[in-house]
Amino acid sequence: MIFSRDRILTTHVGSLPRNEKLSDFLLRQEAGEKFDAQEMAAEMDKAVTHVVDKQVSAGIDIGNDGEQQRVGFQTYVPQRMSGFGGVSKRRRGREFEEFPELVASLMRRFPHVSKQQNAPECQAELKYLDLKPIENEIARFKTIAKGKISEQFMTAPSPGIVSTTMLNAHYDSHDKYLAAIAREMRNEYLAINKAGLLLQIDAPDLAMDRTMMYRDLDDAGFVKAVERHVSAINAGIEGIPRDRVRLHICYGNWEGPHIHDVPLGTILPALYQAHVGALSIEFSNPRHAHEYDALKKYPLPKDMLLIPGVVETTSNFVEHPEVVARRIEEAVGVVGDRERVIASTDCGFGTFTNREWVIEPAVWLKLRSIRQGADIASSRLWGKKVA
Repeated sequence: MIFSRDRILTTHVGSLPRNEKLSDFLLRQEAGEKFDAQEMAAEMDKAVTHVVDKQVSAGIDIGNDGEQQRVGFQTYVPQRMSGFGGVSKRRRGREFEEFPELVASLMRRFPHVSKQQNAPECQAELKYLDLKPIENEIARFKTIAKGKISEQFMTAPSPGIVSTTMLNAHYDSHDKYLAAIAREMRNEYLAINKAGLLLQIDAPDLAMDRTMMYRDLDDAGFVKAVERHVSAINAGIEGIPRDRVRLHICYGNWEGPHIHDVPLGTILPALYQAHVGALSIEFSNPRHAHEYDALKKYPLPKDMLLIPGVVETTSNFVEHPEVVARRIEEAVGVVGDRERVIASTDCGFGTFTNREWVIEPAVWLKLRSIRQGADIASSRLWGKKVA
C-alpha cells in the first residue's frame, strides 16, 4: 500500500461520469441487444483516455479507469457468470418506502437507467465464464494510464453486495450463496492483483444494507451479517497481500434523507476483521461528517490506512480547498499518523450508467479541490510548502 510519505496523497472511490454514446452501448449490452463491438471498444478507449487525463489534470495520485467499461459497479457481474436469470425483487431502502416523493423525484430525474432493483437473480450454480472481459479492462486501462498514473487501482464488488443485488433463488442458504460468489469473484480479484493493480473491494452491503436487505434485524443481528459478509471477502481475497487491497464502505450513493443509516461505530469493529490494508469510508455527507468519533472509540488498527471521503458525491457544490484541508486534518488527528491518511471522495460519481448526480465539470473541480486541500493540509502537517 502506498503511504502519504511527503504529502497527503489523493485518490477517489472509482466510478466517474460516462458519456452518452458509451452509456447507450452499455445499456444495450446489458439488455442483450445488438451493438457494434468494435465501435464500442473504440468508444471505451476514448472514454478511459478522457477520465485518465482528467484525473491527472486534477492531481489525483492513485487513479483508475473510472469504471467506464461497466454498466454498474456490481450489476455487470451477471454478464460474466452463468447461473443468473429472471429478475430479482430487491427491497428498496426504508426511506424510499417512507417517502414516495423521493421515488417520484428519482424517476423524473433518471428516466432511463441501468438495472438496479430489477437485476437478474441466481437461479442455478454460479460459474465464472471467461477471464477475457476483466483482462481486456485491465489491459485497456494499463495501456492508457502508462506513464500518466503511477499508482493504479481497479474496483470489484464484494460477494455481499452481489448477493443482495442479484438475489438467491438457488442455494440452500444465504451463506452458501455468499461462498459461491466469493469463489467465483475470486477470479476477478486475482486477475486485478496479478496485473499489479491495487484491488478495491466495493462493499456498500456492510453499511447500506442495514436499511435494505437486513432492515428487519436489530443492530446486533446486522453486525453478525456484516461479519459473515466480511468473512466472504476474506475468502475471496485469500493469498492477496493485504497491503494490495482496500475496502470501500458506504451508505448508498443517493441524495436522500439517510435517516436510517447505521452508525459507523456499530459496524467498525466488524470492518476491522477484513484482511485489507485500507478502509475507504464516507465522512463528508451531512449524515456522517461527525463520525470520526467512532475512530476514537475504536482506533484504526496500526496495519491499516484510512481513506476518508473529504468531498461528497451527490451534489454540485464544490468544496472549498480549505474545507477539504480541515477534513483531512481531522482524519489525521484521529488516526494519529499523517502517513496513514489518503484523501478521497465519499463514493463514486457514476455508480450506475445514466445515474450521475453531479454534472461532469463539477466532478473534475471536486477532484481538483481534493488535491488543493491536500496540499494545504500537507503544508501544515509537514511544516513546509508543497510543490
